[in-house]
Amino acid sequence: MSHTAPLGAAHHAPVLSAEVRAAVAAHRPVVALESTIIAHGLPRPRNLRVAEELEGLVRSAGAVPATVAVLDGRARVGLDKDQLERVAQDPAMRKLGHRDLAPALAAGASGATTVSATAFLAARAGLRVFATGGLGGVHRGWTETQDESADLRLLAGTGITVVCAGVKSILDVPATLQRLETLGVGVLGYGTDRFPGFYLSSSGEPVDWTVRSPEEVAEVMGAQDALGGPGAALIVANPVPEDEQLDPALHDPVLAEALESCRELGIAGQAVTPYLLDQLMRRTGGASLEANLAAVRGNVALAARIATAWAAR
Repeated sequence: MSHTAPLGAAHHAPVLSAEVRAAVAAHRPVVALESTIIAHGLPRPRNLRVAEELEGLVRSAGAVPATVAVLDGRARVGLDKDQLERVAQDPAMRKLGHRDLAPALAAGASGATTVSATAFLAARAGLRVFATGGLGGVHRGWTETQDESADLRLLAGTGITVVCAGVKSILDVPATLQRLETLGVGVLGYGTDRFPGFYLSSSGEPVDWTVRSPEEVAEVMGAQDALGGPGAALIVANPVPEDEQLDPALHDPVLAEALESCRELGIAGQAVTPYLLDQLMRRTGGASLEANLAAVRGNVALAARIATAWAAR
């Protein structure tokens, strides 16, 4: 990984597509999108169709999509058609969190970006709004494992608005909300006073603040800026519609069974989340995947409206 001469900071700075660069310069609405759902979260070839659909949802709301990934050691904010296809079709595409970015850039690697890496790169590129499915958080059994997603600490120091359907329901939701409070990350319930449960419209946990329009979210973002101080993220928790959620009567016992088999098999650490998500998909006959996609679609559409309201201020 040695070079005859240092490449300099400019070589490793995020590269904005021409469309995204023009939109940022003109203060037009832009929405950042992560790429792990494309590379690692969906089966081929459906993953490419979904990627194109999500970008289309952003465009139909009058905003510019900026899907984020690392290709051949360059961080890309906004992908063209060929680059999007490559992320969807290349089985060697790595999964990159924020901590993986520097080694990936230095090694000339390619990878899809998680929530933490996408939020970081989007904010570095001057973007303010990011849409995803569900955040990572504090894992069940944290007192024994100390297992917590890197998403939380990264968001505590990154001034970006994240539209999500809460945190994945396989996590410890009350502990995650407590951790977000400790880290100073603001949480708004969009049209709800309950924190969403990712596959479920509600986790049952309350949120302190409710907003009911993209303009209200933009007002909070403006107040954040006016206050100054440490730049933390703002989470807009947008529940999946009740008629598209995973049936709670199916979700709860399936998750309990998956957690028990996880313990029996001794699965721990980073292997827990993919195992549980895979078990949920298999044991619900794919219904959990459809609820996940319904949540992502709703989040992307709302993020585009928020970005538009923000740009209009």
